[in-house]
Amino acid sequence: MAENNPPLIVHVIHRLAVGGLENGLVNLINRTPEGRYRHAILALEGVDPDFRARIERPVEVHDLAKRPGQDLGLYLRMWRALRRLRPAIVHTRNLATLEMQLPARLAGVAHRVHGEHGRDVHDLDNTRRRYRWLRRAFRPLVDAYIPLSRELADYLRVDIGVAPERIHTIRNGVDEQRFRPARPDEEARGVLPAGFAGPDDLVIGTVGRLELVKDQATLVRAFIALVREDPARGARLRLVLIGDGSQRTRLGALVDAAGLGAQVWFAGSRDDVPACLRALDLFVLPSLGEGISNTILEAMASGLAVVATEVGGNGELVVAGETGALVPRDDTQALAAALRGYLADSALARTQGAAARSRIEAEFGLGTMVARYLEVYDGLLAGPGE
Repeated sequence: MAENNPPLIVHVIHRLAVGGLENGLVNLINRTPEGRYRHAILALEGVDPDFRARIERPVEVHDLAKRPGQDLGLYLRMWRALRRLRPAIVHTRNLATLEMQLPARLAGVAHRVHGEHGRDVHDLDNTRRRYRWLRRAFRPLVDAYIPLSRELADYLRVDIGVAPERIHTIRNGVDEQRFRPARPDEEARGVLPAGFAGPDDLVIGTVGRLELVKDQATLVRAFIALVREDPARGARLRLVLIGDGSQRTRLGALVDAAGLGAQVWFAGSRDDVPACLRALDLFVLPSLGEGISNTILEAMASGLAVVATEVGGNGELVVAGETGALVPRDDTQALAAALRGYLADSALARTQGAAARSRIEAEFGLGTMVARYLEVYDGLLAGPGE
């Protein structure tokens, strides 16, 4: 690789905005050693300028302005962009961008990678025939697959028929310096609204887009159930929902109907998520589907026990009984029961949170993730191209 003109990787994503997939991409770009690779991003449908500002390297970012529905012109715009950029590698991510493997092939891109990061909200069990057909149809165009969990790797191998040697499972990493436990002399709860939580309150929180697939509604219902079943203990409970999205009004209505507005903070989208995590006592991820969750990794790195639904790669991160708990998805009673244990035993969250931090330091450092991506890219460039 020429030191003064390293190979270019074009990353194709649906939209450059707040999200776990997008955070992982930004981390990969920012942590790639200088002179190793250049990067560019082609977003099919929008670029958030505030999120784009998180990229610390000189990177071309283009919005291809996909129109609603079937936009056949998108294929031409992608082809033209790739002909101009002439990348060594194109890396698409998730089903929304898989079809862009075709214009990449037609544009003469020699090496093509596809990442599977998690479940589609319309196909949580990967059973929809149309989606399966699409993945099989585009399989010959993809040189290497990067699933983020063992479960997704098994799906590609068994259901899509991808050869094992083309599958490279890479779990997300987390910046363990940015996401860290609160220091003893740190006023961690200073980020919360004034008077929201006292020193003896149990602050439960989650981070994520307020969308159906993230299922914060089940968490809200479990929280309401706990407060109602034991009002004395319930008075010590607080719930923090970090993120925004289409379900904000619905979630607010659930809280208001229960009369618990004073115990729930809708924090909205935040630029200070690390500080917000340090203000929590317990983290919950109630998603209906996941790949390898960045927010779970960030919570664990922040020294928090994690209660998560047993979907996707969550069980590869959370060790039940050691770093947190796993519950069935869409099960209010099971989630309430798991949370009840932390309310009854104030030391449990601290003990499991310390174990979660140790697990991050041993297995999920950001440097390990970046090194594994670079190994895949290096391996492709070392082999025969088209």
